[in-house]
Amino acid sequence: MLCVRARHVIALRLDSSSGVSTYLQLVHQVRQAVLLGVLREGDQLPTVKEVVAELAINPNTVLKAYRELEHEGLAVGRPGVGTFITRTSTAPSPEVQARLRSDLTRWAGRANDAGLDVETMVGMLRSVVNETSRGAVA
Repeated sequence: MLCVRARHVIALRLDSSSGVSTYLQLVHQVRQAVLLGVLREGDQLPTVKEVVAELAINPNTVLKAYRELEHEGLAVGRPGVGTFITRTSTAPSPEVQARLRSDLTRWAGRANDAGLDVETMVGMLRSVVNETSRGAVA
């Protein structure tokens, strides 16, 4: 796994075994960082040159990822300056997220102890999320 960290805000990495295209891996990581509050409005993403140098990928791949983020309205490119986050997440506070993550960690431990594999755990989580979003679970 390769990794680049720019301005101590976000570490971009690639997982060649994930089956997900390189540009989408970058897009997903930036989205996730915004959702978790790691990246906020005004934060600068690593420059194309920095990402290319650290991850040894084609500049067009990074440009494609950044264009996708711009298309989503999540980032804006400023010629000669860089690419910046344009909106923040409406996700819960970091404290609330930490509590939820702790709860989920305990649940995953119990599920693992019960013999569930990762695919089954993810499937159960998806099922519960889908039911909750439809109002089936209180």
